[in-house]
Amino acid sequence: MSSLHTSFVLGYHGCDQKIGLAVIAGKLSLITSDRDYDWLGPGSYFWESDPRRALEWAQAKASRANPSITPFVIGAVIDLGNCLDLTVREDIEMLRDAYEGLLKTKEADGAPMPQNRDHPKDTNKDKLFRSLDCAVIRYLHDSIEQTIARQIATRGFTDLERFDTVRGTFSEGEPAYPGSGFYERTHTQIAVRSLGCIKGVFRVI
Repeated sequence: MSSLHTSFVLGYHGCDQKIGLAVIAGKLSLITSDRDYDWLGPGSYFWESDPRRALEWAQAKASRANPSITPFVIGAVIDLGNCLDLTVREDIEMLRDAYEGLLKTKEADGAPMPQNRDHPKDTNKDKLFRSLDCAVIRYLHDSIEQTIARQIATRGFTDLERFDTVRGTFSEGEPAYPGSGFYERTHTQIAVRSLGCIKGVFRVI
């Protein structure tokens, strides 16, 4: 797990200007997303080291959902803490184990597994609705919570830590050029579960 991380990272959050200014002024807390198709499970979402991508997301949301939104970007200093880092082999293996656990649970209940699926208007087939991945990550978080509760009940203490953040890199969009293995909207996202890991927010110039 993410004990390999030794420094803070900068993350960028796209939103409406009124909300962003209120967060910077300390009048409002960052919103935690909890939809069943969130790519990294529940958390406050940031684009790592990429304010332009955060702005593009806010602009797309305004054009798609609410033209009255004024696209805006908040910067944040984030301590990854105990991070489920899905760019690291060990943590991917942990996620694979969580998938197997979720599959057994669904089979026992006679319920179907969630599926990642495309948005009807997404010609790139980027699987914008990540219901399967979200469910697997939720299952992992829930399994840790259950283990912590059992250890405290039986031993009076736990040696297991909850994940503070989840981090993943995604290939998205069109190829950067014909035949390329790079994609124009490739990005790294961070879902912050423990809001105390957000050490400060700032306005992006």
